[in-house]
Amino acid sequence: MAKSARGAAGCAVVVLLAIVMVIALVGWALTVIDDSNSLRQWHKVPEDVPPADAAAVPEIDVNTPGRTSDKLQFWAEPLAEKTGIPEAALRAYGNAELIARQSYPECHLNWGTLAGIGFVETRHGSYSGQLFGSRHIDEQGYVLPPIVGVALDGSPGFAKVEDTDEGKLDGDTEFDRAVGPMQFIPESWSVYGRDANGDGVADPNQIDDAAASAANLLCTKGGDLDTPEGWAAAIRAYNQSEEYLRNVRNAAASYALEQRA
Repeated sequence: MAKSARGAAGCAVVVLLAIVMVIALVGWALTVIDDSNSLRQWHKVPEDVPPADAAAVPEIDVNTPGRTSDKLQFWAEPLAEKTGIPEAALRAYGNAELIARQSYPECHLNWGTLAGIGFVETRHGSYSGQLFGSRHIDEQGYVLPPIVGVALDGSPGFAKVEDTDEGKLDGDTEFDRAVGPMQFIPESWSVYGRDANGDGVADPNQIDDAAASAANLLCTKGGDLDTPEGWAAAIRAYNQSEEYLRNVRNAAASYALEQRA
């Protein structure tokens, strides 16, 4: 019996080591699978506030019916490959910049700032918190499965925000939770939520709506984002953490260099 037990334990160790090796190999493979990025020269990220503007968005008519972000596909495709931003998210950020330019001409919001927030909040709607598998943005721009954050119940590290929407957006009738790729709580969504995909409904899980609504919040709270004071005020309106501000700046500055955050 003792010998059999030792044999079984030995087999278990071998299996465990094999699993660890497989995980390590998968991680290594993911770092080199994209030759175009592994061979690129990475540039040091400037610490300027506000960060430099990312690539200019071509002018499209954002007032036409339907999903206007679709018109930016030709622009987004090459940038998505360079930056690692999902194309649907990149189109949404560009579309939101154009909407903000029309609605808030004094704001000077650049899509790179929206992308910086999207990266820090949810990796542009792809973060799942799991070793394998992730979320994705479908053809209609919805993040699947939907992103719903933890209950804002006042636990250590979290604010206490009691329910404001009867659970309609976040499914929680006791406390609010952050929802969607840009992580809006229902209370904020009721103020800044905006329809940008042309279906007449502002939905925080739809990337076009989420990006345009984030632009609405930033321009309302920050004023002129071309100034250090305005940009910092806008980001702090999203999250008051100085670490958060630095992370958003670093991601936005990376996208201005057309490289991954």
